[in-house]
Amino acid sequence: MPLYTKEVAQQHLNAWLAAELALSTGQSYSIAGRSLTRANLAEVMQQIKYWQKQLDDIQRCEQGLGPRRKVRRYVPIDL
Repeated sequence: MPLYTKEVAQQHLNAWLAAELALSTGQSYSIAGRSLTRANLAEVMQQIKYWQKQLDDIQRCEQGLGPRRKVRRYVPIDL
């Protein structure tokens, strides 16, 4: 079961995508002796991946497929 509604997840994803776009114009700048440094691009990308996964999980649940699950394989080894 997803933690967020589809609308909330989409709003967060849109906000982080906008942050990524803002970062593409410059990481920091100075005006009249004052400076501004924007967020770290790696952190923004991590948040985009997180919110995209949340949105994907919500859409999968809406389609009746449930959240993604990882398949793990184990090979027994006789020591």
